Amino acid sequence: MRLNCQVFKEELTLVHLSRQVAHLHSALEKTQAKERAERKCTTLTQLVPFQSPVILVATQVQADPDGHYSFSVRWVEGRGLMVIHTEDINLCLNDRLVEVNGVSVLGSSEEELKLMLKTSTIHNFVMRQLPQKPPQEDPSAPNFSSERSPGHTMCQHDNLPTTTSRVPSCTEVGSSPPASYLRQDLTVQVNTLMVDAKGRNMKCLTFLLMLPESVKSKSSKVSKKGSPSSSSKLPPVCYEIITLKTKKKKKMATEIFPTKKPASATTVQQYQQQNLNNNNTIQCCNWQGLYSTIRERNAVMFNNELMADVHFVVGQSGGTQRLPGHKYVLAVGSSVFHAMFYGELAEDKDEIRIPDVEPPAFLAMLKYIYCDEIDLSADTVLATLYAAKKYIVPHLARACVNFLETSLSAKNACILLSQSCLFEEPDLTQRCWEVIDAQAELALKSEGFCDIDSQTLESILRRETLNAKEIVVFEAALSWAEAECQRKEMNTTIDNKRKVLGQAVYLIRIPTMGLDDFANGAAQSGVLTLNETNDIFLWYTAAKKPELQFVSQPRKGLTPQKCHRFQSCAYRSNQWRYRGRCDSIQFAVDKRVFIAGFGLYGSSCGSAEYTAKIELKRQGVVLGTNLSKYFSDGSSNTFPVWFEYPVQIEPDTFYTASVVLDGNELSYFGQEGMTEVQCGKVTFQFQCSSDSTNGTGVQGGQIPELIFYA
Repeated sequence: MRLNCQVFKEELTLVHLSRQVAHLHSALEKTQAKERAERKCTTLTQLVPFQSPVILVATQVQADPDGHYSFSVRWVEGRGLMVIHTEDINLCLNDRLVEVNGVSVLGSSEEELKLMLKTSTIHNFVMRQLPQKPPQEDPSAPNFSSERSPGHTMCQHDNLPTTTSRVPSCTEVGSSPPASYLRQDLTVQVNTLMVDAKGRNMKCLTFLLMLPESVKSKSSKVSKKGSPSSSSKLPPVCYEIITLKTKKKKKMATEIFPTKKPASATTVQQYQQQNLNNNNTIQCCNWQGLYSTIRERNAVMFNNELMADVHFVVGQSGGTQRLPGHKYVLAVGSSVFHAMFYGELAEDKDEIRIPDVEPPAFLAMLKYIYCDEIDLSADTVLATLYAAKKYIVPHLARACVNFLETSLSAKNACILLSQSCLFEEPDLTQRCWEVIDAQAELALKSEGFCDIDSQTLESILRRETLNAKEIVVFEAALSWAEAECQRKEMNTTIDNKRKVLGQAVYLIRIPTMGLDDFANGAAQSGVLTLNETNDIFLWYTAAKKPELQFVSQPRKGLTPQKCHRFQSCAYRSNQWRYRGRCDSIQFAVDKRVFIAGFGLYGSSCGSAEYTAKIELKRQGVVLGTNLSKYFSDGSSNTFPVWFEYPVQIEPDTFYTASVVLDGNELSYFGQEGMTEVQCGKVTFQFQCSSDSTNGTGVQGGQIPELIFYA
């Protein structure tokens, strides 16, 4: 009943979320339409900052025979269509398109511009920013009479006047701005004269540069007071233009000075990624204004040479990397760095060598200290854990341990056990032992087992709860010995294998092997001496058993637990039949367990033999399967069917248990099923599976038991 209510709640939640998604889609479309409308209303004053003098340039561009033009543009937020590539001598990089063929393109996108470029000749009006040079004259005595010769244009990409050749289109001529055009408390007038191909004057445009906000407010106050003596210092034409543009003062200030806006998450990530790849300094002169929080500003300084007062040479010789640091930030994030830079025994070194930490791991630790971000991967997590332990960064170390626990499996359990003992992490050590005990044969056959140290090898061989055949333990020890010989640059001979194993060979419980396993395996391996082999054979056969150095008591292993989900069972004359159909049920647990097999019902018509194909899946992916037979004695008991290896089950995720039976057509079946069952410290939840085609569900059917280790 509880599960049904939960399903109903989830359905209501899905309906509610669907409505929210539809509402958000509608709101998004309205917002996009509004933004497009606002973009169409873009004005020159929104594109030109007060501090940046510009000129208007008219150009004519011919298309080549393929219909392509000699320039490319791109839409830039807050700036409009910008020239990003040009082969035309009349255009410069970063020119802003104003008008194309008589149509304003201030608010147009790249797609809308393409529709205008259908003719073989286009006429452009562009705004060009003048180079920023310091004034040469006295600021108190501005001069507006400076001239420059015709045929010169100022290109932003080279910041130098370049002579342009005359072409049969339009050429820019006119007077240059005065030498004091960079002054922020003055307004400058730039005249641009347009000449057609025959040299006739066509049009004379005057573009006035606006005053900054401080002068604007000052001039507005002066004009209200009506004091001619005070306002005579400013050109009167500028005052009129400023008056026309003060209707949207707040909006213009936001658009013209985007640095006042908080930086987006994408911008911060771009800076961090740039700093992670290389330690370039920041180019923006007012980068602090881009970020609204101290965390974001600290993140910009990560791996940045700007204001760096210490450098680290990280890594072993031949693979070092020089990384910049800032003592204050590092001291705040680590007590070791605090003692290193500000303690009583602090050394004033500009460069510190750290040969025992890998550069990627050290960078991951610095990223956490600077950016408060944890960036871990399977390749660097162990090295990062070592760095976090060395420099006492406990929260990063805890995150590394959590990462290792979530990625723990039989393939890496042995090597993680070795590392957890080294780092003194008892919780991680316990989780490793749980995996090794339950999936011992998989763990012993993994590549990671050969990489462990001798102390960890002995602790595994000594393990009483190891759930594996002893012949598997013996073969794993030989594989480790071969790898150890290679690490020590020794020939992989039988004698050397026995030598590197040392006393650990006696921890292998050879006398507990089956006689066939011993005779065909350990006895012929050559690792045992002749006397040891004879004594073990006598141990198997003689009434008076000799004394052995090997442990002769079998391992206890793990005791399997059973989760029974039915309260009773029954049989009827027409149930339960098997004709190649699938019985299936879904389950979830609240703690990690290892499913070793299923308990199944048998024949209700006397003894019979069944062939069972069992399967365990997660989201359609098969995790374990096995085909085996079991004998039913005709009772209502359950009969175990095992997987080849126990399957690891993670908490809070539904798995599908399935079985296809072939045998006597009638069997017992369960009834009065439970949706939730408590087995020791583990809680199981059950729900129906769509894979079930033979009638099994929560309330009744097959698969009455799940056999597991916890």
